[in-house]
Amino acid sequence: MAVLRIPDKNETITDYEQIKARLAEIGIGYEVWKPKFHLEKTATAEQVLDGFAEQINKLKSEGGYVAADVIDLFPDTPNLDVMLAKFSKEHWHDEDEVRFIIEGRGVFHIHPKDSEVVALEVAEGDLARVPAGTWHWFDLCQEKRIRAIRLFQDPTGWTPHYTESGVDKGYMPVCMGLSFIPPQLAHL
Repeated sequence: MAVLRIPDKNETITDYEQIKARLAEIGIGYEVWKPKFHLEKTATAEQVLDGFAEQINKLKSEGGYVAADVIDLFPDTPNLDVMLAKFSKEHWHDEDEVRFIIEGRGVFHIHPKDSEVVALEVAEGDLARVPAGTWHWFDLCQEKRIRAIRLFQDPTGWTPHYTESGVDKGYMPVCMGLSFIPPQLAHL
């Protein structure tokens, strides 16, 4: 289950209802999906999508999503660092970013325009919906492993629009121990 941190306030929230309510205040959807079946670690992307078809179809009808796929990253994925570099810079999309975590961990830093940055660490069973236009960035945790279902409103997927704000450089890109680095020290 997720952990929500507000680094600038040194605050950590672990209670599901509190996490969900706090994220709702800034427009982020969050819920936990309990699988109705046992999913083998070796399940193919098609088996994963078939297994979660009921939940995926519900999300599609609620959010206008037309496509779903499975992203599967390991520490030895070719060009992983290049790929992660694209996610770890503050950006936004023209459509929602929806992720259901099947395996592994990562952290969404979300930067609301009128509030402090929050860090949502997601793990197996967590579903996060970051609405279109929301400034955010994403990092994998130390083990550099994640498997997730992604949903898209445009079948070609989404394109990041980078803010170039530099805010992302002030936050540690790690799970369990996220902390704020004052901008004057971020370059050290």
